Order: sequence, then structure tokens, then C-alpha cells
Amino acid sequence: MKKVHFIGIGGVSMSGLAQIMLARGYEVSGSDQKSTEMTKHLEDLGIRVYIGQKASNIADDLSLIVYTAAIHEDNPELAAARASGATVIERAVLLGQLMDEYPVSIAIAGTHGKTSTSSMASYIFMEAGLDPTVTVGGILHNLQSNFRIGNSQYFIAEACEYSDSFLHFHPKVSVITNIEAEHLDYFKDLDAIHASFQKFVAGMKPDGTLILEKELLPLFQWFSGTILTVSLDGDADVTCSQIEHHREGLGSSFHIVYHGQDLGAVDLFVPGCHNIFDALCAAGTALCQGVPFDSIRQGLSQYKSTKKRFEYKGTVGGVTIIDDYAHHPSEIRATLLAASEVPHRELYVVFQPHTYSRTKAFLKEFAQALSLADHVVLADIYSAREKDLGEIHSSDLCRELRKLDKDCHYFGTFDEIENFLLKNCSPKDLLITMGAGDIVIIAEDLLGK
Repeated sequence: MKKVHFIGIGGVSMSGLAQIMLARGYEVSGSDQKSTEMTKHLEDLGIRVYIGQKASNIADDLSLIVYTAAIHEDNPELAAARASGATVIERAVLLGQLMDEYPVSIAIAGTHGKTSTSSMASYIFMEAGLDPTVTVGGILHNLQSNFRIGNSQYFIAEACEYSDSFLHFHPKVSVITNIEAEHLDYFKDLDAIHASFQKFVAGMKPDGTLILEKELLPLFQWFSGTILTVSLDGDADVTCSQIEHHREGLGSSFHIVYHGQDLGAVDLFVPGCHNIFDALCAAGTALCQGVPFDSIRQGLSQYKSTKKRFEYKGTVGGVTIIDDYAHHPSEIRATLLAASEVPHRELYVVFQPHTYSRTKAFLKEFAQALSLADHVVLADIYSAREKDLGEIHSSDLCRELRKLDKDCHYFGTFDEIENFLLKNCSPKDLLITMGAGDIVIIAEDLLGK
């Protein structure tokens, strides 16, 4: 039996790949820096998980070792892997190899909305009986998993641009939801990001289908395959009409319009116009593959968001608690606009900035986006893959928010944040824990008190 080892196995994409390889008959092991619900789940499946990354985790008989872009070359486990004689590849290389085995590989790319769009598309394809293989960047509530192994020609996957990872993919169908300045610790500027996305599209099957936000069309008009544009404003190949937001902020209903033809109404049970746009991208993905509209309608109606995407965590003391992954100014703005559709008294946002480079690059933009909340509470910056160079701090963001006359507080510990919220939140308030780090701990702690 071939053995494969994952360095950083607890990550949402790596864990999905590990489970796919396990299902394919490989003996799987891996390591991560700390024990989590995901690493425990993998252990329950029979995967050996080492907590802590060190050279001794690399066995002599491994045939394949996979690592993530977050693992630096000075990582002792990666160094041992390279010296072991086994094949060593980055996560995206393995995912690209798996996708190449499927006649219709579908890659969902874009700065924002990848997880929601790929999840919605997955539900639609499952509803249509197309039995897709799926790997997404979040936990799909209906599956309680971030992956699904199907038995058909379809493979649906997220395609992340960070470190040019998606250049290892050669999909038949690609979606680009949007392109903004992001990951500026890797990309020089927006022009470099545009160039990366253009290389991604150049690597598609030449007779494939590209589905993209209408405003991006000038960047990709050279593509030899089919292009479908998407917009909320009615002037695109895939658009919508008659948007009605549900009472109590539980989502919306709208009509999908394809090449000028009104296909009918759908219900979407997640709030926000950004989710309507993502639903249109997912619908376009299905329509270009001949999926009946009824399957699209049913699939979208079953979508209940993914974990950390405006995820309802519970209610305590009359306060509704939501957890959200937003960690870019545009994502924060979209989430808070969605929150405005939910009836509430005061809106509290507990935000954990994600990476020093992003916080420094978008400091004023973060302040503008967060100012949509009534009250903002800031935690320390979640470093992720970066080192603190002392150039930026959450207190800098707090000062920017106060310049906008916004009620903002910074606390250095989660305990202090929780005590502040317990003293200040009132019944009918809406509380959102927000960020791509571990800020959800606060929501879970409050619900346990």
C-alpha cells in the first residue's frame, strides 16, 4: 500500500485531499501545529496525525509528501521530506493532478465568494443526480464535510490565487467571481494579480467555458472558449430580476435570467446581495452543462451556507451570535450589509485582523468597512504564516475607527473581549465574530456561559 503524508493536514483543503487519498486506498498520515476538531476527525478515520512539525514525522517508507503554501522552506519537517527521497509536492499540484483525471473539472476562482459559489454549485450538481466529486474551503452543512467523492465525470474545486496555486489547474469550466487587491504579501500589486488570473485562464481547456463578473470581461476577451458574464444589474448573460428579501433576514427570492430568458424564481436562504451573485455564478456553471432549471432551483434552496460563512452559532441572553470568515474589507462590507437585513437592535462586531501585511495594506479600508457596525471590538492580529515585524497593530485600526467617530475597543485577550460583551450586549442585539483565524472561540465561549 502506498503511503502519503500531509504537512499541515488540519487545513481545510489539505484535510479534504487527505480524505480523498484515504478513500483511494492510500495509507495516510500527517502533521499539524495543534490539535483541532478536524485533526481529531481525521484520527477517527484512521489517519495518523502528529501534533507538532518535526523531522521525525517523516517515515522512511513514504511515497508521496504533500505540503501547503503556508509551510516555509525552513520548516524542519519539510526539510526532512526533501531529503527523504520521496516525491514532495505542494497541495495545489496534487489537487491539479486529481482534477486532470476528470473530463469536466470545474474550478471556482476569485478574490471573494469561492467557497459559497463552489458549495452552491455542488448542491445543484448533486440535486441533478450528476454525482460530482467536490473539495471546498469550508464545511458544507448538508454533508458535514469539506469534500465529497462522486462517481462521475465532474470535479468541483476551489481555485485559490495565493502563490499562483491555481496555475496547476487546467479546468474545463472556470468561474471568476471577482478580482481585487489581496495577498499583497505575495503579489506586487493589482496588475500582478490580473496577470496571474490571465495565466490561469490561459491554462484552461481551449474549448472550455469561462464564467465571470461582467466588469472583468475586458481582461479575458481573448479567451478562445465560451464566455458567460454574470451581473446583478440585468445586463449580462446570467443575471436576475425581481429580488425580494425575506422577512426576518433569512434570505431572498429572485428570478434567474439566462441569455435574456426568465427561467423562473428561486429561494436562497442566506442573506446578502453577494450571496445572490454567488448563486448566479453557480447557476451559470450548471446551465453551461445542461443542468435543468428545476435542479438549480432545488439545489439553491437546499444551500444553508457553509461553516464560517454567516453561520448562525446560537442565541444567548437574547443576543443572536453569527460567525463569519470575512477578513478583507470588501468581504466585511458584504457581510455587514447582509447583517442589516437581519432585524436587530445594535450590531456588535468582534474582528480579528488576519495577517500583518493585509492589515497594513488595507488599514483605512478596514476602518471604512467596519464602520457599518454600531460597535467594533478588535482582537490582536492573527499572524497565520507571517512574522510580526512591529509595523502594524490592532490598536492602529482602533485609532482609525475612532477617527470615524465609531465606538471601538481593543483588547489583548479573548477573556477581556468576552467580559466586555457580557457587560454591554443587550437582548435583540446581533453579535458577529469575524475573521479567518480562531475568533470563533469567543462565540463558542459565550454560548457556553
